[in-house]
Amino acid sequence: MTAAGDAEAVKACCAAAYSLDVVALLLGDSYHPGGRTLTRRLADAMDLRPGDRVLDVAAGIGTTALLLAGERAADVVGVDLGPVQVANAERRAQQLGLDGRARFQIGDAERLPFPDASFSAVVCECALCTFPDKAAAAAEFARVLGPGGRVGITDVWLEPNRLDPELRGLAGRVACLADARPIAELRALVQRAGLVISRLERHDDALLRLVEQVEARLRALRIVDLPALRGIDLGRGIDLAGQAADVVARGDAGYLLLVAHSAAGEGSASRAPSAKNSGMWSTGAGTVTHAGPG
Repeated sequence: MTAAGDAEAVKACCAAAYSLDVVALLLGDSYHPGGRTLTRRLADAMDLRPGDRVLDVAAGIGTTALLLAGERAADVVGVDLGPVQVANAERRAQQLGLDGRARFQIGDAERLPFPDASFSAVVCECALCTFPDKAAAAAEFARVLGPGGRVGITDVWLEPNRLDPELRGLAGRVACLADARPIAELRALVQRAGLVISRLERHDDALLRLVEQVEARLRALRIVDLPALRGIDLGRGIDLAGQAADVVARGDAGYLLLVAHSAAGEGSASRAPSAKNSGMWSTGAGTVTHAGPG
């Protein structure tokens, strides 16, 4: 298989894995560390306002998109590679009466199906680490932003040379570790896309709590012995979750929140959150700050 074929296979595998019911049992409905609390913090950091046109990349079952549509009155479009996830997100939007402000469609983060300058903001939660071509995805985020547009990312960071060998394969990739990158590399990736970083926080405790939650729920599911889970090696999952917890606990992986804006809008201060309101805005160089528990 070609490198391109390998990348497409990885994307298809990740999309299929996250469509399984067991994922919701393990992760809850946010599918990312910090849950809705960290999503709200990201929305505040991006200064999202009513009427903003927001793209949620790798939207999953729509939890982030629906929060932004419901609580921030944003006009949100969510894209995801998984047809099951898109269908579930559409169903949830209808149930919440948000289908007028939150719409979902199949789409690839590395080839977004939208014209240039289509959105005022792009969000991507716990997904950049799974994209085979992260540079292409970052360039797409920048391309679809209008002048002064903002990008908000929450994602796993990792020192890859310190990752346990068992977590370097496909299972580790689905678990958002195998292809996560160091903080400095993520900063450079965003900057090379032409985006200006205004905030970068670490929320490592949020990742550790989620991994420990997954391990505990896997142990509980093994005791319950649900018929739908009999084809899944829960023992193997418990071992991998324990290894992942060790990686985070020793400081070799964690979770970050990053906000950047399009360079074309750098001179427009009207949409930039003020230091007075944010309390933790870094310098224009994107200095990392520890924000405490996420």
